[in-house]
Amino acid sequence: MRHILLVNQLKDLALKKDSSLMMALTLKELGHETYLLFEEDFHIYNQGPARVKVFDFKASFKKDSFYLDHFLPNNYKNLTLEKGDILHMRIDPPFDKKYLSYLWMLKFLQKSGIRVINDPVGIMAHNEKLYSYEHKHSLPSYVGMSGDHLKDFALNLKKEGYTHFIFKPLELFQGIGVEKVSLDNPSLKKIFENATEVFKGPMVAQPFIEDIKNGEIRSIYYKGKELGTILKTPPEGEFLANIAQGASYKEVELTPLQKSICEEVCSEIGPKGVDFIAFDILGDYLQEVNITCPGLLVEVSEAVGRNLAIDIINKVNS
Repeated sequence: MRHILLVNQLKDLALKKDSSLMMALTLKELGHETYLLFEEDFHIYNQGPARVKVFDFKASFKKDSFYLDHFLPNNYKNLTLEKGDILHMRIDPPFDKKYLSYLWMLKFLQKSGIRVINDPVGIMAHNEKLYSYEHKHSLPSYVGMSGDHLKDFALNLKKEGYTHFIFKPLELFQGIGVEKVSLDNPSLKKIFENATEVFKGPMVAQPFIEDIKNGEIRSIYYKGKELGTILKTPPEGEFLANIAQGASYKEVELTPLQKSICEEVCSEIGPKGVDFIAFDILGDYLQEVNITCPGLLVEVSEAVGRNLAIDIINKVNS
């Protein structure tokens, strides 16, 4: 059984704390034949098995830590993908034309008996933000491009006591493009419609929740089981609970309601081959169901004091 991780170009990865590289190193330390397949070398072939250029690597963890000390690809080989190989889809968002093309290509490979994690069809069917908004425990959310309809939404939110919007692109991650805007801003329509032009598509508008100052949950699940959970807290005076934007983190326990939300989602999309899920929860509101390339594996492992990649690998191989 060979593990191949389809990843972004190395220059685009945070080498010391990238979840995919942590997974690759852990697989190798456990004795599994493991390779990196960089996106520029990914292709399919309809006249026989695909031969792809994959890389071996040298890497190590920091002492008494799950952060990486170093990671260096070295020898490469041309590998023929075969039935029984496990291909981990580890390309970061945005969920754009390129990402969608990769999913179509991965679906093509599945017909050759190659196992893909997460299942590309399952990823295609569930937008990480929109799918969470289907849940009864989600914030009031407007998704679209019309500033006029947004103003109607703003009036309703003001009646409920909210004072600010959060705008965010539908397909990005790590807090990119997130903006806080007053509901009373006279340029509300213009700001929103400008954002749709900048990000070339529908934007999400939600009420700003003051409780964000107390942090947002990130919980990692695999095959319906919670592996570890942290609370991400924004820096003083900030509102983004993204570690990439400077948030701190610590281990926490899910409340019974939060756990039930996660388990319900797992029961819905797990049968569709979406086993690896990272949940973002604000208070009792489900914010995102991260399935394109679930992250923060290093940070959650560090917080709970256990290499969660081992838990995932054991379940993958079982």
